[in-house]
Amino acid sequence: MAMTLKLSLPLFPLFFIGLFTVATATTFSLKNSCSHTVWPGTLSGNGGTVLGDGGFALAPGDTIQFPAPSGWSGRFWGRIGCNFDDAGNGHCSTGDCGGMLKCTGGGAPPVSLVEFTIASGEGAKDFYDVSLVDGYNVGLSVVPSGGSGDCQSAGCVADVNVNCPKELQVVDDSGGVVACKSACAAFNTPEYCCSGDHSTPQTCSPTNYSKLFKNACPTAYSYAYDDLSSTCTCIGADYLITFCPST
Repeated sequence: MAMTLKLSLPLFPLFFIGLFTVATATTFSLKNSCSHTVWPGTLSGNGGTVLGDGGFALAPGDTIQFPAPSGWSGRFWGRIGCNFDDAGNGHCSTGDCGGMLKCTGGGAPPVSLVEFTIASGEGAKDFYDVSLVDGYNVGLSVVPSGGSGDCQSAGCVADVNVNCPKELQVVDDSGGVVACKSACAAFNTPEYCCSGDHSTPQTCSPTNYSKLFKNACPTAYSYAYDDLSSTCTCIGADYLITFCPST
């Protein structure tokens, strides 16, 4: 009997360590540092867990947290100028997702995005980026914490709307610039969309328009094949996503 107890005791803490390892989830914290309300939208890939019911309101200064399971992939973006009724039907001036508070699809371009693929195995890398490939509507950053590896911060702190070329501008009723289109959305040509004869990294190069986004936000994707300076990795981190991050 005594021998059995001595052999079993070391397994007791290991059993609980195993439980805690399985239970560990990535935590996303979404913070609104804008002076106005932002309505974040969320979209999960491959039928994964829907975070935040797909969309919600986030008042200035507020932060909300969501756990995401191992292997989760998806994106977050900010919707601006929204008006929803009690049933969750309405419209946003930018980033709208079909006129619903709780998104079931992606945000309508132009929209700033943060994209994630969370690792599904212990010690494997998460991949994440901030993307302006679909244009720009609000400043956005992602900062990892508690992880190991490269763990870069990424984002777009600059207000791209200030220097947006007229041909890419989206304006409101008062004539103010509320978003900046990508060249693909504005012109829909293979050169700007990296399609057709320009569908490979070798045949789709940066353009004057993508360089404008890159110069404003060096750590964000500026066009489809902007991988080398825009894809980030980290192991076992939590992530803070901030709308209107300060310099």
